[in-house]
Amino acid sequence: MPDIAPTVGFVSLGCPKALTDSELILTQLAAEGYRTSKTYEGADLVIVNTCGFIDAAVQESLDTIGEALAANGKVIVTGCLGAKPAADTGDRGGERAGTLVQQVHPKVLAVTGPHATQEVMDAVHRHVPKPHDPFVDLVPAAGIKLTPKHYAYLKISEGCNHRCTFCIIPSMRGDLVSRPVGDVLGEARALFESGVKELLVVSQDTSAYGVDQKYRTGFWDGTPVKTRMFDLCEKLGDLAEAHGAWVRLHYVYPYPHVDDILPLMAAGRILPYLDVPFQHAHPDVLRRMKRPASGERNLERLQRWRELCPQLVVRSTFIAGFPGETEAEFEHLLDFLREARIDRAGCFAYSPVEGATANELPGALPQAEREARQARFMAVAEEVSAAKLQQRIGAEMQVLVDSAPALGRRGGVGRSYADAPEIDGTVRLLPPEKASKTLKVGEFTRARIVAAEGHDLVGVPF
Repeated sequence: MPDIAPTVGFVSLGCPKALTDSELILTQLAAEGYRTSKTYEGADLVIVNTCGFIDAAVQESLDTIGEALAANGKVIVTGCLGAKPAADTGDRGGERAGTLVQQVHPKVLAVTGPHATQEVMDAVHRHVPKPHDPFVDLVPAAGIKLTPKHYAYLKISEGCNHRCTFCIIPSMRGDLVSRPVGDVLGEARALFESGVKELLVVSQDTSAYGVDQKYRTGFWDGTPVKTRMFDLCEKLGDLAEAHGAWVRLHYVYPYPHVDDILPLMAAGRILPYLDVPFQHAHPDVLRRMKRPASGERNLERLQRWRELCPQLVVRSTFIAGFPGETEAEFEHLLDFLREARIDRAGCFAYSPVEGATANELPGALPQAEREARQARFMAVAEEVSAAKLQQRIGAEMQVLVDSAPALGRRGGVGRSYADAPEIDGTVRLLPPEKASKTLKVGEFTRARIVAAEGHDLVGVPF
């Protein structure tokens, strides 16, 4: 065994679902005795976990691979971009690079698709032999995490059964495959026991959890549990309550059975927060997108959810300038945004991702018009969000502290239940009212909201 364990540089790009793939690879690397680094220099090789969802993400991934090759020279590529085939550039003498990554960067050592931990490790072993046999006690029970210690992502499934015309994720990640419910709950408990105070549930389609298994009954701690969204949330709520922690749901499609989750939110067992990717509101645009919902039913569902849980916060994402979108259809979207009172809304100008069937639809809009509509959308979204934040002034809220300089005596920054990390706003915490009170990262504090600043709130801990 060498005196110094080999070092693997690691770069993780893309969404939280890709981040959990990175954590699995890092956990396996640690279990086998490899050291890991966030830098290229001095590493024995570099792994780049890529994103391939939209053109900007593809370019960022390709640029990062190029930087790693220039700085280190030995690079393994994984993730969604790794599953993207090479562009057809005509006759190449009978040879054609198998993937876009290999076509652009032929010097990479290996390329895999997403959720391919074993394939990545096989490639690592070929180029940097593992230093010793693995010992489980070298790795924390919760695995290696890339997030701060007080929050973590929990991926409950891979892939998606929908075939939205703007999306190529199913071609890269495949159809829906739900994780066994016992495995999910076991990982959740390990994370809570390691000190995690906020668990963010992610997948491509959280509402569809268990559909592929026909809601099969699994077991956890000797108790039967159905592989179904409600049953999973109920058990996660029990775990969160026992550990004084939060559970937050992301990527929730607005299916009717989501109504069943709202009482859990109203009772405080799951955070009253739903990340729902509506994408649009006009029925004709939704049909062209092949989305599994309609704008009219979505308004009714939002109203029903708020009746069941008045404190509910909804965030969503939308696409402006989809092929064929008329001015009237776009105005319909803006009206929906106002009427639905979406708390947090993001918007992408439509991007013609290579391989997406939407590219074949008639009525493509100029890039300038797509970007103009995106800007108009965000102006309305910010008006709605700002008005809702003003209503928070004077309220008392529980805040999870993310940072607290100066030993926590001069304030800090945290988030309320309405704010997911990195995508929503924050609560700027002023110095506590009591001189004896200190703020600690990863712990909760109560705060009285005294102001709103843009997308953020200002609070005084007490």
